[in-house]
Amino acid sequence: MPDLQHWIAGYLDSLRREDASVHTLRSYQSDLQQFLDYFSRTGLTPPSIQEFDQLLLREWLAHLHAQELSRPTIRRKLSAVRALFDYCLRQGAITINRAKLLTTPKMPKKLPAVPTEQQTNSLIDSIAGGKLERPHPQRDLAIFELLYGCGLRISELTGLNLDDLDLAEGWLLARGKRRKERQIPIPGKALAALRSCIDARPANATDPALFLNHAGARLSERGARGILKLYAIALAGDPALHPHSLRHAYATHLLTAGADLRAIQELLGHASLSTTQKYTQLSLSDLMHIYDKTHPRALSLRSDAHLRQDPPPGLNESRR
Repeated sequence: MPDLQHWIAGYLDSLRREDASVHTLRSYQSDLQQFLDYFSRTGLTPPSIQEFDQLLLREWLAHLHAQELSRPTIRRKLSAVRALFDYCLRQGAITINRAKLLTTPKMPKKLPAVPTEQQTNSLIDSIAGGKLERPHPQRDLAIFELLYGCGLRISELTGLNLDDLDLAEGWLLARGKRRKERQIPIPGKALAALRSCIDARPANATDPALFLNHAGARLSERGARGILKLYAIALAGDPALHPHSLRHAYATHLLTAGADLRAIQELLGHASLSTTQKYTQLSLSDLMHIYDKTHPRALSLRSDAHLRQDPPPGLNESRR
């Protein structure tokens, strides 16, 4: 009878055949190896996949809580185990996915930190103005313009090839999670930055990647994150800014300007509308600031302290 390690290896192979991202594979492999290690401790033989019941799985889940892991970490590990049991169910090894019966830890309701339009545009305009001397300024500017102008994930940005761009029509092809493809319009500023970036490529460059590192190979996610952090600290004094901050800003600023939520869902590549809906909370917060400042009836509804807050800046046209 195949053992637990056999089923884990089979599931990971299935993810590779589905062209899952390197990040997804690494994460699932680590979490499932830890699941196997827990049931292999002190020389024990892990249960077969058929022997797992609610008691065993709850024991493992209690072990995760005892380690004082964060809720997102526990949710991720539970998701990996559920996916493994789903695979075994499809293969006919089990008749029920008991991992799905476990209670998922609730996530604390925390809105993502989003830079304002003024802050975002000020940072990118400073990069465009050459306020920080760098060896590849055209590339660096294009990175920021695409992250904010197209709402790309960092993996989608570094995965772009030259063939994924249609500069004449102003579109790019992004490959999201599970390699799902979507087309995204490129705004004018980003389009100009892309043309400058491509024009500045070394004449002998052979790598098909859009963004190259100092050695002429594809820029890694780690490299792109380092570039963003360098500029964020040097020009904005904000070490907390990360690639997803600009993706959040893209969605929030579109919504504030009146874009349809389902259109934003398509642009972001979200499988579920509920994932996109978190931005409505950010947008409503901005609208309440405007209401408090401008509506004649607001005085009777809100405190003077709240009214003293300035409204967010209007949509900045400079990035369009």
